[in-house]
Amino acid sequence: MRNLLSATVIAAALSLAGPAFAQAPAGYPADYGKIVEAAKKEGKLVIYSTTDAVSANPLVKDFEALYPGIKVEYSDLNSTELYNRFIAEAASNNGTADLLWSSAMDLQVKLVNDGQGLAYPSPEIKALPKWAVWKDSAYGTTYEPTAIVYNKRLVPEADVPKDHTALLKLLEAKPDVYKGKVTAYDPERSGVGFLFCNEDIKNFPAAWDLFKAMGKTGAKFYTSAGAMMERVASGEHTIAYGIFGSYALARSRKDPNVGIVLPSDYTMVTSRVAFISKHAKSPNAAKLFLDYMLSKRGQEVVAKADLYTLRDDIEGEATLKAVTKVIGDRARPVPIDQTLLETLDQTKRLAFLSKWQKAKKGE
Repeated sequence: MRNLLSATVIAAALSLAGPAFAQAPAGYPADYGKIVEAAKKEGKLVIYSTTDAVSANPLVKDFEALYPGIKVEYSDLNSTELYNRFIAEAASNNGTADLLWSSAMDLQVKLVNDGQGLAYPSPEIKALPKWAVWKDSAYGTTYEPTAIVYNKRLVPEADVPKDHTALLKLLEAKPDVYKGKVTAYDPERSGVGFLFCNEDIKNFPAAWDLFKAMGKTGAKFYTSAGAMMERVASGEHTIAYGIFGSYALARSRKDPNVGIVLPSDYTMVTSRVAFISKHAKSPNAAKLFLDYMLSKRGQEVVAKADLYTLRDDIEGEATLKAVTKVIGDRARPVPIDQTLLETLDQTKRLAFLSKWQKAKKGE
């Protein structure tokens, strides 16, 4: 009887919420309610993302609460898998994601550049950094520093690398101590890893020396930050290079033995890029979710999920404000623009991979 009563109350509440559902948020175009109503009729939103489902769940749940009647189908994939799956499905014309949300910034820009994105000028553009929006299609949603993570129990304080040069010198000075103990993203199998390596090459003159030093110490390379964090926490590896600050922060909250360094010479800052697919079956629901992620409400949820906010009007530890306080002008945000396409040129990519193969062997 109690359950029946509860269901009745909930149903009544939802019916009362119906008119509000179609209202435009403050500051939005007056006809935004049409998008809301169209999204409600679509009733479903398919998202392909590289963000761990656990981290994304607060966003999904809050969005579904804000827009009852729209069910989110969320697929958590690695960056290369996401790209390949979308391309294959788009080519077969049998349906694919409505919205793609990936940390492989270059691959997202490539998809938009290749005409796979739907241009949509979000009402939230004015609240975003200029470098975070490209062609009214590709949107940055986070401001994530890439960190060096280490096991506090197993890495002596004197060995903790405070910047890129310090990590290089450590591996050169103690190759036996750190044999098999260092881990990083795999640029051959991970789109994120490929992006990170190429950004390091731009910012750190001795990047290839660092990659070779990793090779000489038998570093292990993965496609998942989660796998790297697990192995550092267990002690199988002791230093993880190039880890999203969001995953590092979340893990350190649970495990006090996980240490985090934001390199003092420069800290690369990346953003999870979202765009609406031109093949979307639910384009209006995708617009709602994109706007929600970029809104103050959505960004507050982003911060609580430790994903680091892109807006500068959000308070908390995982925010642009907090990162700026720590690293200031040492932040190196990766802009969302056509320059990301340069390293994806097939000739350049093959040249990089050939050089990487040698570096992995310490050559």
